[in-house]
Amino acid sequence: MQKQGTVSRRGRPRGKRSASAPAAPALLLMLGWAALLAWGVWADRLPLWSLGAAVVINLLNFVTYAMDKSAAQSGRWRTPEKHLHLLSLAGGWPGAWCAQQWLRHKSSKQEFRAVYWATVVLHCAALAAWVGGWLP
Repeated sequence: MQKQGTVSRRGRPRGKRSASAPAAPALLLMLGWAALLAWGVWADRLPLWSLGAAVVINLLNFVTYAMDKSAAQSGRWRTPEKHLHLLSLAGGWPGAWCAQQWLRHKSSKQEFRAVYWATVVLHCAALAAWVGGWLP
């Protein structure tokens, strides 16, 4: 007989990270992203308000994931995946990653995660090009 609470409703062990979502690379990427934002502000390549905007977009994305998970569990209207991806592309990808890990929402859909990581790469490349002076 199994102890209660050791296995989720989907039969997955609770409290263990999936092998497809190692935390260290994502956390290092977030650190590099934050450093790039800070450097961009320090070097006057980004306005100071961009730091506040980054916080807001990440909180908004996390809350959007939470609301979508709640809607999924109760059979209500869902947030379209393209809206989640647009928020990630706009800079809310760290909030999305946190939501995927902590809320376990959209963390096992491989097609969704592939598009998510594409938005991360596109956003980081655009930010680096802007801060680096390669964009007008």
